Amino acid sequence: MTLSKRKSTTYPFKIDPYRFIEQNQGCVSLLNSNSNNKHNILAWGVEKELKLTQSEGAFDKLKFFQSEVQDWMIGYLSYDLKNDVEQLVSKNEDKMEFPILHFYVPQLLIEVHKEFTKVDSLIKFPQEHIDEMMLKAKSPYKLKRTGEVDILFHGLDENEYLSHFSKLAAHIQKGDIYEVNFCMQFFRNEIQIDPIATYLRLNEQTQAPFSVFYRNEEHYILCGSPERFLKKEGNRILSQPIKGTIRRGEDEEEDALLKEQLRNDPKEQGENVMIVDLVRNDLSRIANKGSVVVDELFGVHSFKSVHQLISSITCTVDESKHPVDIIRAAFPMGSMTGAPKISALQIIEENENFKRGVYSGAFGYFDPSGNFDFNVVIRSILYNERKKVLSFPVGGAITALANGPDEYHECILKAKAMKKALQNN
Repeated sequence: MTLSKRKSTTYPFKIDPYRFIEQNQGCVSLLNSNSNNKHNILAWGVEKELKLTQSEGAFDKLKFFQSEVQDWMIGYLSYDLKNDVEQLVSKNEDKMEFPILHFYVPQLLIEVHKEFTKVDSLIKFPQEHIDEMMLKAKSPYKLKRTGEVDILFHGLDENEYLSHFSKLAAHIQKGDIYEVNFCMQFFRNEIQIDPIATYLRLNEQTQAPFSVFYRNEEHYILCGSPERFLKKEGNRILSQPIKGTIRRGEDEEEDALLKEQLRNDPKEQGENVMIVDLVRNDLSRIANKGSVVVDELFGVHSFKSVHQLISSITCTVDESKHPVDIIRAAFPMGSMTGAPKISALQIIEENENFKRGVYSGAFGYFDPSGNFDFNVVIRSILYNERKKVLSFPVGGAITALANGPDEYHECILKAKAMKKALQNN
């Protein structure tokens, strides 16, 4: 049973999405592409939602929900939904207490273009109310600036990290796994932040194509992700795993040298190709026979603070394949797990000391036709306003060629943007 039809209104001006978020309470998501060529999407208000706290049967419930509403759906899948895909458990401490899955049908879907704003709203939503909301959001959001504060976050120190690294390297030597993504959590309790201002500072640091601001009750996701997990457009599926990271140079000459260093690094290439093989295997479960293709291998993509090694894998699927079943076949994503995947998931659970939750899950949308686009939730700050707790996990892939201190310092590099974004709170 579908929900009410939508009406579309175009306004001859651009609203400020942050001003809109500040003025209008309730559930809201901003999908920010950070591109002059693409519009940003605001999804505000809950018409209908699916919110789960347990993993058992979660994908089947999501499948039923998507089939029932056949409308825009915005939301996230937590990493720990792995337990619904395979016979696995999550016993580590959950400090953030987010729902394991949340999707909602927005009352307003707002496209913020460069020179105009388009609103798709449920027909029953009063037009005069929409007009008022848009006019109020024309004025710019005023970023609150405060003095920098050095915030101490609790995480693994280098010696603790190297102890875990040794255990993981032993698993690799024994042949239990040949790649694993090991993560550590930077955490702080008794902390209050301004989520909008923090997100803006994070976005200044990352300028990522799959950036997200999400607020629902006390839960906030401030995401600067450069990575796409999975996209469906018609019968074509695209996955773009990231494996391989290096900092940006101080000048153009150093920057070019670092790009070539990343492109030709055997260790980074080894990490990347292992995950490409894993993604190919995942997609083969739902793909039309012979359609899985690696369109780009070891592509170097540059972001504001880092260069990344990204590969692109595509396939086609039968039109009868349900979109949720496509996501389930590839979840959780190989770039954040390892290979073989199930062994890596078990070893991750034994070695990490926190429940990943939303981190290394996926945030995105379904459209009314069943197309979808989801990121990988990395380079992200998770905040529980009620509990006054905050975390930003980081991680990286470990293989037989990995060096412990180098892997630790790569994690510190990845944490830099989140730390800087939080220094003004």
